[in-house]
Amino acid sequence: MDKKSSFPARLASLRKWRGLSQLQLAAAANCSQRHISFLELGRTQPSREMMRRLSAALGLSFRQSNDLLLSAGFAPIWSDTPFDAETLAPVRQALNFMLEQQEPYPAVVVDRRWNLLQANKGTVAMVEFLVGPLTPGAAVNLADALVAPDVLRPYLTNWQEVVAYFVRSVEADAAADATRETAALRDRLLSYPGVQESLTMPSSAETVAVPILPMRFAKGQVSLELFTTLTILGMPQDPTLQEMRIESFFPMNEKTRRVFSQWATSGAATVHKRKS
Repeated sequence: MDKKSSFPARLASLRKWRGLSQLQLAAAANCSQRHISFLELGRTQPSREMMRRLSAALGLSFRQSNDLLLSAGFAPIWSDTPFDAETLAPVRQALNFMLEQQEPYPAVVVDRRWNLLQANKGTVAMVEFLVGPLTPGAAVNLADALVAPDVLRPYLTNWQEVVAYFVRSVEADAAADATRETAALRDRLLSYPGVQESLTMPSSAETVAVPILPMRFAKGQVSLELFTTLTILGMPQDPTLQEMRIESFFPMNEKTRRVFSQWATSGAATVHKRKS
C-alpha cells in the first residue's frame, strides 16, 4: 500500500477535509488527542471499534467508511450490493411504484454520479421528443446529457442558469464525499464549453423573482416548463441505496400539463408531428 493510501495519511486527510483539529476529532470520537496524533503518525494501530467511532465522528458515508477500513487492513462493514441484485428486488419494486405514480410526468432513479438506473414512460417520451429514440440498454449519464453541448442543451432555453445551479450542486457533492469518481465528474462537467462562463454570470432579475428555478425546454412549437424534486431512501444500510436519488419532474403551467397528457395517450412523436 502506498503512503497516500495508508491509514495514517487517509485519516489525516479526512480530518483536514472536515476542517477538524486533532483535538476536535478526539472529542467527537471519545478518545485523547494523543491517540489521534499517534494514529496519524502510524505509531498506533486502530481497533475496529475505533474505526467505527472515527467514521461516525468524521460523518463518513458507508462507502467512505469501507475505504477507511480497507486502508487500515480491516474488511468492509457495509455490503455494496449491485442495483440488479435479488436482495434489492423489494426496493426496485418500490421505486417502480413511485415512478408509475409520477406518470405522465417524468421521473428517474439515478446513482450518486447521475448514472441512470430507472426511468418511467414520461421520461422516455420527453427525451425521445427532444433528442430522438434511445438506444436500448445504453448507459446514460444525466449530468453529461444536461451539461454537454450536443444533447439537451440545444432545447434548454435557460441552459446557463440551470447548468450553473446543477454544476454547483455537483461541486458540493465532490466536496462532501471527497471521492475520485465525483471529482472526475465535476472536472468533466467543468470542461464542457460555456460552463465556466455560466458560473460567473450574475442571476437575472427574472431568475431571482421566481421561488424555484424552472427548466424551460422548447422544440418547434412545443414548449415545456418544469421543476424537479429529489428524494432519497430512508434508513439505507447499503452504499448503493445510500447514494440513490429519485428525481421527479412537475409541470409549472397548464400548457406543459397538456403536452404530457397528450404524450401519454398519443406518443411524443405524434404530438410533435401535429404541432411542429
